[in-house]
Amino acid sequence: MRIVLLGPPGSGKGTQAKLMQEQIGIKHIATGDLLRAAVAERTELGQAAHAYMARGDLVPDALVIGMIGQRLRQDGIARSFLLDGFPRNVAQAEALDQLLTGDHLALDHVVSLDVDREEIVQRLAGRRTCTRCGAMYHVRFDPPATPGACDRCGGPLVQREDDREETIRARLDVYDRSTAPLVAFYRDRGLLRSIDGMGSAADVMDRVLKEVGQRH
Repeated sequence: MRIVLLGPPGSGKGTQAKLMQEQIGIKHIATGDLLRAAVAERTELGQAAHAYMARGDLVPDALVIGMIGQRLRQDGIARSFLLDGFPRNVAQAEALDQLLTGDHLALDHVVSLDVDREEIVQRLAGRRTCTRCGAMYHVRFDPPATPGACDRCGGPLVQREDDREETIRARLDVYDRSTAPLVAFYRDRGLLRSIDGMGSAADVMDRVLKEVGQRH
């Protein structure tokens, strides 16, 4: 089974990807992890990508597509995977089609997690990080025993810049603009599976597995 997982920041993509890997044995491929590994290993593509990342620029489509292509060719992984963070635009989606067509394969499903915007803002804006040990908390879902202090080391908890409400809303606007054509691209091909992403992780996972035919 070959699946693409879509969803805005804070929609729970990472959690759902991990659960799917555990429950149905599908290989999770996260673009961010691929980029970081390629940079750390100083591969040719990794060094090229690092030059852009160091400047704070987006890594060009050609480099990302190259990394995805290399990963899909490893150990026959192209026959079963869950892609998270790729494709991000129609050009990348078309390139993915070409990669799979070369192996006489195609996508089976594109799962889109739909979460209320205000819920996403609350999820992300409530995160707090320990400045000393890096432990993560949430003021609503996973608060520390003592407000403002880390349970592990006692260090102060802070809200990261990218978790501030105005930043989150700007990120969501960018996501909406960039992915709207991608959602339409996959809807037109009959591959889009829109999933209600509200509720517990287990409930959302149950909906996803039913939609992709892995649970009745």
